[in-house]
Amino acid sequence: MSPRCVVVGPPGAGKTTVSELLATRLGVPFRDVDADIVELAGKPISDIFTDDGEPAFRAMEEEAVAKALVEHEGVLALGGGAVLSAATRERLREHTVVFLNVGMAEGVRRTGLSSARPLLSGVNPRATFKALLDARLPLYREVATVEVLTDSLDPEQVVDAVIEGVGE
Repeated sequence: MSPRCVVVGPPGAGKTTVSELLATRLGVPFRDVDADIVELAGKPISDIFTDDGEPAFRAMEEEAVAKALVEHEGVLALGGGAVLSAATRERLREHTVVFLNVGMAEGVRRTGLSSARPLLSGVNPRATFKALLDARLPLYREVATVEVLTDSLDPEQVVDAVIEGVGE
């Protein structure tokens, strides 16, 4: 079993929204690794970061991604930082990976610099978001089969671009 496609991208790219729509359009199930982690931990991701720290979260994330890649056959959405793991990037080489890209201004607008996104809280969230994009962009592109810039597209248009890009 293998996902039909795996969706990656930074906060605000629309991974969950687009993945749900894409799964519906393709007639396959949807799964979100962040939801798997919340269920496994029994608490929100922001609490995992606060209580256990980012390294503990990343270890849980790497394990959850590995499990989902062998269990799920539909559309799989990964958390924005999943690509930070070299082991996860290696696992993704065997899959169709859709990178939903978002520019800084649009990403900040969409996330609203939400406290539910632990890596975006802090003294200067815009600078944090920019640093996050700068660090992760090469990793997203390393694993991507298809890249879609989402800034000026609504979710349905993004799904159309993904379907066109993956040849469905």
